Amino acid sequence: MRNVRTQSLIHYHFIVFIFGFSSILGALCSLDALPLVVYRMLLACVGLALYFGLFHPSYFRLDKQLWPKVVLGGLIIGVHWLTFFHAIKVAGVSLTLSMLATVAFITAMLEPLLNKRKILLYELLFGGCIAVGVGIIFRAEYEHLYGICVALVSALLSAVFTILNSQLVSKARPITLSFYELLLGGILGLLVVLFSGQYTAADFQLQAWDILWIVLLAWVCTSYAFNISLRVMQHLSPFTVMIIINLEPVYGIVLSLLIWGEEELMSGSFYFGFIIVLGTILLNGYYQRRKLVREKQTHN
Repeated sequence: MRNVRTQSLIHYHFIVFIFGFSSILGALCSLDALPLVVYRMLLACVGLALYFGLFHPSYFRLDKQLWPKVVLGGLIIGVHWLTFFHAIKVAGVSLTLSMLATVAFITAMLEPLLNKRKILLYELLFGGCIAVGVGIIFRAEYEHLYGICVALVSALLSAVFTILNSQLVSKARPITLSFYELLLGGILGLLVVLFSGQYTAADFQLQAWDILWIVLLAWVCTSYAFNISLRVMQHLSPFTVMIIINLEPVYGIVLSLLIWGEEELMSGSFYFGFIIVLGTILLNGYYQRRKLVREKQTHN
């Protein structure tokens, strides 16, 4: 059992590394954000559909009562990726991922509001620390204010999507939900392209390496990574999963520095602010775990 957990731990680190690599692929691809998202979502659907058809045909089934929330989830994840890749195009990988690091904490702050309970003192304390870290990043990179704001919107949408899916996973397979959310998000993206009048066929033309970047993004960073992550998470505690997933921006920022060097290098204040944000998130996770352990000991 310990060997299985160790393998799952290593495998999940690799999956989160792949998630971080998706930002690099988005920056490398020459397409604008919306065409890129449409390609990613629809090709990822093709990958999942092939997997379902070959190994688990029953995974196509979805309770009709879930469709309204699944449609909403498809819209949210589509707009999340649109704002994510747009932020990368205008502000760079490091800045975008530093804002995406706040997703876990935004989720934690939204949860009491949606469940109609009081926000606890320690949540306000950690929230204040996050605000300080983000404020330092804002001040250090003020010339990228627009990109930072777009990235924060992306983080907010990701948090809302996480909360929405947490309400659905007990009623359907997560991978089935993802398949239909990706499909619907891709279709909605196509409808925007068709009826907005702002895009032409030229906007979807792929340059030399674009095909490779998009295939990796859709099939490796989405279809494969999501499917495998669901398997390995069964052998890891929620705390371990939370800690590892918060390393995604770290992996992405390190990769961007290795690939683009000084071009992607930010100011010292930026990295100080990012460390405050990431450190607070990890500290919050540790505190939540200790709190849960104490509650279990009290009940016993």
